[in-house]
Amino acid sequence: MKIKSFAKVNIYLKIVGVKNNYHLLNSRFMMLKNLYDILEFKKKEFPCDKFDLRGNFSCPVKKNIIYKAYLELLKIKSISTKLKNFFYYYFIDVQKNIPEFAGLGGGSSNAAFFLQLINNTLSLQLSKQTLLQIGNNLGADVAFFLNNYESANISGIGENVINFDEKSLDLITFTPPIKCETIKVYHEFRKTFEKNYDIIKQKNSLLANKLYSLKSDKILDNFSKEELNDLYLPAVTLYPKLQSFAKKDWFFSGSGSSFFRRNI
Repeated sequence: MKIKSFAKVNIYLKIVGVKNNYHLLNSRFMMLKNLYDILEFKKKEFPCDKFDLRGNFSCPVKKNIIYKAYLELLKIKSISTKLKNFFYYYFIDVQKNIPEFAGLGGGSSNAAFFLQLINNTLSLQLSKQTLLQIGNNLGADVAFFLNNYESANISGIGENVINFDEKSLDLITFTPPIKCETIKVYHEFRKTFEKNYDIIKQKNSLLANKLYSLKSDKILDNFSKEELNDLYLPAVTLYPKLQSFAKKDWFFSGSGSSFFRRNI
């Protein structure tokens, strides 16, 4: 009872508006088939009621997105007893390979693939729509992983996922020893965005519309990291050491700190 929990990169990430406290995005997500965590259900040495999650995480269990996904599932009364009985005897073991605070979607991926694994293992028969509703309660990127697309165009705050017909590129990632806090990076972007809202919104929307239909290899061949990812410069402002790792032909994923390039 195990599953691979894949990482992702943002081929591009354009912020095209703000709604309440959320940033509205246009982005291309691409699954990384060569970088993944492994989620596995294993029997407990001593059965007990405690929800047992094991892995090299930087946060306590109750703040982990897998635990939050479990709590969402418990709200469904028809399956709650079955879930509690299962986790009385089993724990979740996560072999972590995806760096945290790295812009690679590790947490969102873990949540999505946990939902799929438990749904299949216990034959819960939860529909894809139900899983997506749960995913939207957990985080903006979860929907992408639940759809299992190799490549997809993302809009809204991440909940709108449209398959893009292309195979995943052979990509290499590099994550420097810098932990970028997503909320801080977005706040840094918003300082500039709010001052020049109309200009930046129009400029970003025009470029996002152009990128929307381009194949990912063409995008990477013709644009720079600064043009493709609106969070790169805010991240560098907050974490100046990032600039020393920003090599030519490498691109920036999400709010960082990971860089990626094509393996050619």
